[in-house]
Amino acid sequence: MSMDSSEMTTDLTAALEPLAATPVLLVALDFDGTLAPLIDEPMAARALPVSKEAIASLAALPDTVVAFVSGRMLADLRVIGEHRDDSPIYLAGSHGAEFWYPTGAAANHVHGGDTDTDDVDADALRADADLIVADIEGAWIEHKAFGFALHSRMSTPEDAARATREIDALVVERAPDWRRRTGQDILEFSSSHAGKDVAIAALREETGATAVFFAGDDVTDEDAIAHLSDGDLGVRVGPGESSARLRVADAQELAGVLSTLARMRAARRE
Repeated sequence: MSMDSSEMTTDLTAALEPLAATPVLLVALDFDGTLAPLIDEPMAARALPVSKEAIASLAALPDTVVAFVSGRMLADLRVIGEHRDDSPIYLAGSHGAEFWYPTGAAANHVHGGDTDTDDVDADALRADADLIVADIEGAWIEHKAFGFALHSRMSTPEDAARATREIDALVVERAPDWRRRTGQDILEFSSSHAGKDVAIAALREETGATAVFFAGDDVTDEDAIAHLSDGDLGVRVGPGESSARLRVADAQELAGVLSTLARMRAARRE
C-alpha cells in the first residue's frame, strides 16, 4: 500500500478497526478516479468489477450505508454508477447540490443549496463557453445542472492553458460569484456553492452515521476530507497533497481496502 510514512496511517487494520466497530457506518465514495479509472470519454466510465464487488458487500451489511459523492450531475452519476431505482446506494451529485435517497430512507429530492443566479443567463453562458472551445482541439464543455465544466484531458498543454484562460475571463465577466473548482484536466464553474463537505454532513445527518469512511482522488475531495471528524477516516486515491490519514495508489488498491473493511465489519456483526 502506497503511504507517506510521515503523514499516513501505516497499519490498515488499526485504521479500519474503529469503523468496523462503529454502530452506524457511512462509506462515502467519489466515483471518477476512485471507483473507476479516469478515461477520455466521461460517460463511458464504470466502476471496476472489484470495486462493485466490495461495494455490494458493504451495502449488504446491517447498519452500513454506501454513498457515491461526485461532482457529476445526479442524472449522469446514475448512468455511470449503473444505479437502479431499487438501489440501496445513496447519491450526492453536483458536489452536494443534488441528492438521491433509497426508497424508504427519505423522499428522493434535489436540493440546490446556496446559489448565485441573479442576473446570470446560465444557458447563454454555457453557449458562449461552447463557442470559445469550438476551435480548441481536445477541449469541450460539459453542461451541468448548476453550471458547466471545461474538459481538457485530450488537449495539448498550450491549448488547455488557452481554453482555461479564455473560460476564466468569460466567467469573471459574466458570473463572478459562481464557484470555481479545478481538478485533473477539468475546470468547473457552478452557481451552487455546495461542496463535498456539505454533502457528507447532509448524508451523516440523514443516515445517523456514527463514523464516516470517505475516499477521493482530486482537489474537490479535499473539501470533504478536511472536514471529517476525529472518528472518521479519509483516504486519498493517487498522488497529490492531502490531509487524509491513508493513501492508496489507485482504484484497484482502494477496492482492496473496501473489501477488507467489509470483511472486518461483517466479522464484528457475527
